[in-house]
Amino acid sequence: MVVKIGIIKSGNIGTSPVIDLLLDERADRPNIDVRVFGSGAKMNPEQVEDVVPKLDQFNPDFAIFISPNPGAPGPAKAREILSEKGIPAIIIGDAPGKSKTDEMDEQGLGYIIVMSDPMIGAKREWLDPTEMAIFNADILKVLANTGALRLVQKTIDAVIEGAEADNIELPKLIITAEKAVAAAEFTNPYAKAKAIAAYEMAGAVANLDMKGCFMTKGYENFIPLVAAAHEMASAAASLAHEAREIEKANDTVLRTPHMKEGNLGYKNCLISKPE
Repeated sequence: MVVKIGIIKSGNIGTSPVIDLLLDERADRPNIDVRVFGSGAKMNPEQVEDVVPKLDQFNPDFAIFISPNPGAPGPAKAREILSEKGIPAIIIGDAPGKSKTDEMDEQGLGYIIVMSDPMIGAKREWLDPTEMAIFNADILKVLANTGALRLVQKTIDAVIEGAEADNIELPKLIITAEKAVAAAEFTNPYAKAKAIAAYEMAGAVANLDMKGCFMTKGYENFIPLVAAAHEMASAAASLAHEAREIEKANDTVLRTPHMKEGNLGYKNCLISKPE
């Protein structure tokens, strides 16, 4: 059986650019077929109302909707549409989505809330396309090196297995630092500590960017705040990289590639084959 997965990207969080790629990193996984529909950077209700119905063209076995703040007007509209369609659907969002988990439960939706996938410093006086790209690269490093993305991938893989058995169970997952590093399976305690620090620092980035973007008046006052937040993101990326480098030095980096049948392989020694 080939499981059909429809992914809707609306706006952007750090996880968004790679969500589909996590499921088929070598583009040869035989048991899934994925289509991605997007509304670009905007995530207002009008964009969502246009893009979500495009799922009907593909008739997926389940859908994923990924965006910032699942409680914002656009994502809230997407949740409403997906709930009405009756397609099994997973909402992937950042920390503000934690306050909407009860609503998602009532709507019959699954969710993955990535707590340290932070808001960007979106002030025109600060943010240009280059700064935006650097910030997202830093956050992607944090999410990858700490284990958060592996946990997202494994959680969706479990839904795929359920679809193959005609028994989809939607996830109810909030990714904390502890859950992220557990998925990374660090063997060195210093590597684990650095990864926890990186994940928590990335989460704190959102608070500072929120203060700079919405609570502080005057560019001379908010520019230092959003700049500081992006410096924190850069430092978090460095810490997360250091954690992986420790594991490299011990030859204990965990790798979980998808195998020929779509199942996960496992290895934590460089010169070896996954089992």
